[in-house]
Amino acid sequence: MLKKSKIGAIADTSDNEIIKVSGLTRDFGSGKGIFDFDFSVKRGEVFGIVGTNGSGKTTTLRHLMGFMKPDSGSCEIMGLDCRKNTAEIMKHVGYVPGEIDFPDVGSGTSFLKIQAEFLKVTDREYISRLADMFKLDTDAPLKRMSKGMKQKTALVAAFMSRPDVLLLDEPSTGLDPLMRDTLIELILSEKERGATVLMSSHIFKELDDTADRVLFINNGRQTDLIEKESFSKGKPRTYRLGFRSYEEYDSFVKHTALDIAYENRKYLHLDVSLTENAVNKLFEETAGFDIRYMKFRPFTLEDHYTEILEGGKYSA
Repeated sequence: MLKKSKIGAIADTSDNEIIKVSGLTRDFGSGKGIFDFDFSVKRGEVFGIVGTNGSGKTTTLRHLMGFMKPDSGSCEIMGLDCRKNTAEIMKHVGYVPGEIDFPDVGSGTSFLKIQAEFLKVTDREYISRLADMFKLDTDAPLKRMSKGMKQKTALVAAFMSRPDVLLLDEPSTGLDPLMRDTLIELILSEKERGATVLMSSHIFKELDDTADRVLFINNGRQTDLIEKESFSKGKPRTYRLGFRSYEEYDSFVKHTALDIAYENRKYLHLDVSLTENAVNKLFEETAGFDIRYMKFRPFTLEDHYTEILEGGKYSA
């Protein structure tokens, strides 16, 4: 269960929306910035924001942290204006910035101790557990840490107070795949606890595995907002076929009546798209070919991103 908020009744918003962004606009000129952003994040929800570099992900999170003043519109966390009530809001928020710049306080241990005192965190065992999860040597000097070690330190600092709200800007930057999986498990654990998570990412697997809803942005504008439970409904079923020879591959491409969604002759595999009731047709078409493998490819957020925002088909 979510721990009782220090804000008390303010945190128990009647509509259960912990984060609210309304008409948020910040114009940097030359078409750069964010324009008329409108979305909300519910209590206990993992909400993802995905977009290209420079599309507005970091600008949005920096407004939520109260670091930037919008030209128009507003954003709130737990019913409080992010710009006017930053100090109060920060008591309940864990934040991983997109660009990490630690103060000159020596080691990671010193930094985490200062953060713990500021946040009134008394459970030092949990801090140690987080460090162990991420295989973080907190005794290392901050200035000599690699990008990945700095990212791990920032993650421990953000999660150690078990905050009501987590704002994570590209949280897996610099992490290897194993540590990325550890982060995903931690986010899901926080969701189960009842925390509200807003996370920007360009790594679709993170959002596929964690997010309840995902906002797609492009060039500073919202383009699509989808619910993970429903976004793939009605989409064709895609199967990847791997062939043993170029002759088999070329013959299949030439003679098949199936819809080929993607081809990669170099690696002798391709994707075919089927309606839900046409699987038997797939087996009929491949019966006379020497197939190395056949596997179902679920429709992913990356497919959706490519299809909707780039107007093309997925190619991997």
